[in-house]
Formats: sequence, C-alpha cells, structure tokens
Amino acid sequence: MDAEIANALALGPDSTMADHTVDITTIGARSNQPRRIEIWFHSVDGTVYLTGLPGPRGWYANLLAHPRFTFHLMHGVTVDLPAAATPVTDADDRTALLGAIIAGIDDLYIRRGSPRRVARPHRWIADSPLIRVTFD
Repeated sequence: MDAEIANALALGPDSTMADHTVDITTIGARSNQPRRIEIWFHSVDGTVYLTGLPGPRGWYANLLAHPRFTFHLMHGVTVDLPAAATPVTDADDRTALLGAIIAGIDDLYIRRGSPRRVARPHRWIADSPLIRVTFD
C-alpha cells in the first residue's frame, strides 16, 4: 500500500473528525444498486473498522449481503480503495474493539472542547454494527 494512503488510514491521537470521515459505496442488499454514504472509520491496532450508532443500518445490511465495497478516502489523500467487509460478531472482540473506538470518539469530542461523550457505551457494544475492513 502506498505510504500516503497508509498514513491516511493510520489514525492517531491527533486525528480530526475530518480525518475519520470517508464515503463508502456498497451494493444495496435488496436493490443491487450502488449506495454511497458518508461514515466515520476507526483504526485499532492498525486495522480499519466501520461502526455506527446502535440499531439496524442500511450500510451494514448491504455489506452483509455484498461484502465487496469501495472505501473512498477524502482527507489527506483522495483515492478509491476496493475493500471487503467482515462482520465482527464475537462478543469479546466486540467489547475490546468498540471500547477502543468509543474511547477514541470521546477523545475527539474532548479535544474539540465539547463535554459530549458517547451515550450508553454498553448499548454500542451490544447493538452497533461492526465491520473489519480488508483492503485489496
């Protein structure tokens, strides 16, 4: 992988909300049509993950039905990366990964001077979609 791309994917403690923001293009679970949305990505121990608010998510359903998708980097470097999605379902893995992701989100808000934090982290761990991203 190109060093510039690897650098954009390697989020650190000084990463901004913009650094976390990407678009993904999935294939609709029912429509079989391309669907592009904006989402945050997270890096834990060098691996990229996608997650979101607890509850059902269309993008997650799309990736379960069609794991191949495009990851569109837009900050630092602009590039479309072919990728594959693997759902993280093991309870221990989810607890560890979402705990790290939630801590990172909380830190982003604190650095912005906001008292806001992830509400009900236990619900995130139990009910949020969690995808491990593998790049081609």
